Amino acid sequence: MKMIRRPGLAALAMTFLLGTAGSVLLGRDSVPAEGSKAIDFTLQSQEGKPVSLHDFRGQWIVLYFYPKDMTKGCTIEAHNFQRDLAQYEAKKATVIGVSVDSVDSHQQFCTKDSLTFRLLSDPTHQVVDKYGSVMQFGQNVLAARNTFIIDPNFVIRKVYTKVNPEPHSHQVLAELTELQKAGE
Repeated sequence: MKMIRRPGLAALAMTFLLGTAGSVLLGRDSVPAEGSKAIDFTLQSQEGKPVSLHDFRGQWIVLYFYPKDMTKGCTIEAHNFQRDLAQYEAKKATVIGVSVDSVDSHQQFCTKDSLTFRLLSDPTHQVVDKYGSVMQFGQNVLAARNTFIIDPNFVIRKVYTKVNPEPHSHQVLAELTELQKAGE
């Protein structure tokens, strides 16, 4: 009798941790275009407080969507934003992360990994959908790894899709520098 092997939970977890193989982007055509107005929203932060995009009017905003708290790629991306946070602040830019994880999950992630920027919880997929950043992974709907640089007038100046988490913060900082120079 020939044995048929199926990928087990460990194999699926590794696929998830290492990338988005096996995932399907949903609403990809609805990613807001560069030059369009940012879509306002209000979500709960890791502190359980409502945070609205319009709270940051007059500042540059790095709005990044990520799949899952405390997974390899998402932790790398968050650590790199945290590492570079002083540079973002020097450029008068706010970093905001959004996933479909709960407020409690965000609290645990921030505590475990010493994250001090805001992580917003979107369990109903309201905002990830508006920003075309929804993907299906198995039976789960997650946020796709996309980033938007938004200027002080709420105009989307740069869109990154299918982000590689390792070099991403450096890429965003370089682009933010160029955008700010062009705006002077």
